[in-house]
Amino acid sequence: MAEGPRVLLDVNVVLDVLQRREPFFEDSASVMAAVESGRCEGLLAAHTVTTLFYLMTKHASAAVARVRVVELLRLLTVAPVDQGVLEEALALPYADLEDGVQMAAADRAGADYLVTRDRGGYAPGPLPALTPGELLALVGEASGGTKPSFS
Repeated sequence: MAEGPRVLLDVNVVLDVLQRREPFFEDSASVMAAVESGRCEGLLAAHTVTTLFYLMTKHASAAVARVRVVELLRLLTVAPVDQGVLEEALALPYADLEDGVQMAAADRAGADYLVTRDRGGYAPGPLPALTPGELLALVGEASGGTKPSFS
């Protein structure tokens, strides 16, 4: 059981780790390591799983994408995306519906924060949006520290 905050990870944070995207990899990998170590509880919106799978098949292969998704599902709890989440997302003042769905899924799943590199896309919202670095400062995890087992 995690001892820290419950956080929903935006797709960009997870992709930073899976695709080792610089200069973002270090902080995003440290966030995943904080989840793995129990410093916080990680969530992933249900629709993000299919998006990640699709994007990973473009970067690698369907076989690699399946392995990575299985690894993610062992580490992260899936936040449902249902009619209520979609209705809440549509009511948010966001230009990007996908951002609204991420925020609504986080809110409905009882997250404390949404972790993203695109904080500006999430203001204002029912939950605070934090960058990976801000979450790391909050949970006392050093950037560039231990990496998650699947990075």
